[in-house]
Amino acid sequence: MNSKELKALLTDWRVATLLILIVLSVIAIYPHIDDQGRLATNLQYGLDLQQGSWLQLEFRAEVVGFTTDQPVEAFVTNLSKKLDTEVIVVESANPNHLEIRKYYSQVELEPIFTSEQGKLTSYQQGVSKSTADTVKRVLENKINTLGTKDAKVNTLTGINNVARFIRVELAGVDMKQAQDIVGKQGKFEIRIVTTGNQTEHVLSGETITSVQVPSQEPAGSDNWGVGFTLSESGAAAFRAAAIKYGATADPAKHNLIMLLDNETVYSAPLSNNLAGKIQNENIRQLYASTGSGKYGTQQATNLEIHLRAGALPVDVNIAGSGGVSAPLGEHYKIMVILAGICALIAVGFVIYYRYRESSIVLPMVLINASEIIILLGFISLIKFQMDLPTIAGLIAVLGTGIDQLVIITDEILHEGKVPSPSLYLKRLSRALGIIVTAAATVVIAMAPLALMDLSTLKGFAIITILGVLVGVIITRPAYGRIIMQILSK
Repeated sequence: MNSKELKALLTDWRVATLLILIVLSVIAIYPHIDDQGRLATNLQYGLDLQQGSWLQLEFRAEVVGFTTDQPVEAFVTNLSKKLDTEVIVVESANPNHLEIRKYYSQVELEPIFTSEQGKLTSYQQGVSKSTADTVKRVLENKINTLGTKDAKVNTLTGINNVARFIRVELAGVDMKQAQDIVGKQGKFEIRIVTTGNQTEHVLSGETITSVQVPSQEPAGSDNWGVGFTLSESGAAAFRAAAIKYGATADPAKHNLIMLLDNETVYSAPLSNNLAGKIQNENIRQLYASTGSGKYGTQQATNLEIHLRAGALPVDVNIAGSGGVSAPLGEHYKIMVILAGICALIAVGFVIYYRYRESSIVLPMVLINASEIIILLGFISLIKFQMDLPTIAGLIAVLGTGIDQLVIITDEILHEGKVPSPSLYLKRLSRALGIIVTAAATVVIAMAPLALMDLSTLKGFAIITILGVLVGVIITRPAYGRIIMQILSK
């Protein structure tokens, strides 16, 4: 190939696009030698390929179906008092379902429903999808607040939109630290003293929309505390409870109590100024004073953590756990690299056996490898974690990619010889049409796995779909142009 032909090939928009994406992908991956003299990249590895731990948490709550002759609102209010927990109507196509945010067995619930003139029609342990999403958000916030990186939180939701488990994966974190971060995470609640030692539920932590850093109030004093903001509905519920139980009229006798896992983390009355304001309007901005000096500072810091990330609406317990040691993670990483290299070499041998022509085999293998580089660059850019299912997806892309290149090559060499340019373009278009149809089938087949809450299969499905799209849009057209130049010789 002379310089003029090479220039024409490299400046073709299909080939140029491929080359530019390869260069950008290498920059995104950023292979370099780290401080310890080892090869490092910007790729993030999941729990399968480095030291880490996983915890599977079980929701201590249930979603139940019910019928009642009473007004639903009154029935739910009475049931909430009887069960001493939040009971909410599940927002779904079938409204006759309640979420009870405390664990009771079906046997325990049936007589209680009967006493409140209702009937239990179905029972399933877990929480509604919206509550599960809230728990996921809270756990992610807590993990991010504590500076833990490379964490994945996935809810396991059934087809009936009831989630019983949530799985947390913490790469680079040992089991003890994982349990300290997540396993002890429980229910955050705000209650108010009514009479004597009796208290009533006011709010769950999910109604807290933002939390400020510990500060001195008033500014310059030695009194520390934490400011936080309630949602509109939370502020309304807070005002209604404060007025109902007398906290606005006599604050000193009606402390506001904050609890995490049923243990008090804060207890104090409303200030007279705040009590007067709440009597007249909803107040979203609140400030919890924790004391003065070093003790007040420490308490303010602890309370900030609880307010920011202690807001689980339901209790959870650890239903399962596991982890990967550092040596095992490194071993897996080496084996994955070897598997990828072996797969590429095997593909090259098979293609050479079929065509017996190195000028055809080499572009095929290089195009296949470039597809993997582009995928890795994209993975690095979006901070997607590499785990074993993701690696399986990359190897699957190698296989499906070479299949499509074979289709293009065979279609062009249909009669055993190189066709004329016009016939070449016609055959290439036909081959690309077949490939697009096959790619659409793969995308449709993988879409449910990518969208469902099957955390172990999501990576495989997403990478397979991305690989198919990269192939159809970028590498196949470029290969068609390259192979035309080669076969013309």
